[in-house]
Amino acid sequence: MADATVLVVDDDPVIQKLLQVNFEMEGYTVLTAGDGLEGVERARADNPDIIICDIMMPRMDGLEVTKTLKGDPATASIPILLLSAKAQQADVAAGQATGADDYVTKPFDPLDLLQRVAGLLERKTT
Repeated sequence: MADATVLVVDDDPVIQKLLQVNFEMEGYTVLTAGDGLEGVERARADNPDIIICDIMMPRMDGLEVTKTLKGDPATASIPILLLSAKAQQADVAAGQATGADDYVTKPFDPLDLLQRVAGLLERKTT
């Protein structure tokens, strides 16, 4: 599903650019947001096929972003993959408790991330 739109929500411009380049090379359209609040606004305005969201961000963290979007009928069906440096089992459990569809810890393997995104998009269409 390489013609899908991915929304990358991360306050680190280096990570944002890395993800953008990797997904665009695979044929995805990439939208970006620099913090959680902007991420929620972009998700509601642009209705992406999937969202990749950092957890530790200003204005609204990724857990709140996920709860907000999963609680809104207009965005609840969009798969959300949390991408975070928080790697403790409690952190992963907290991410999953928000309704996130997947959780990847930093540092991450870009190929693994692409495969996970493809898998989530496949599940969404079946």
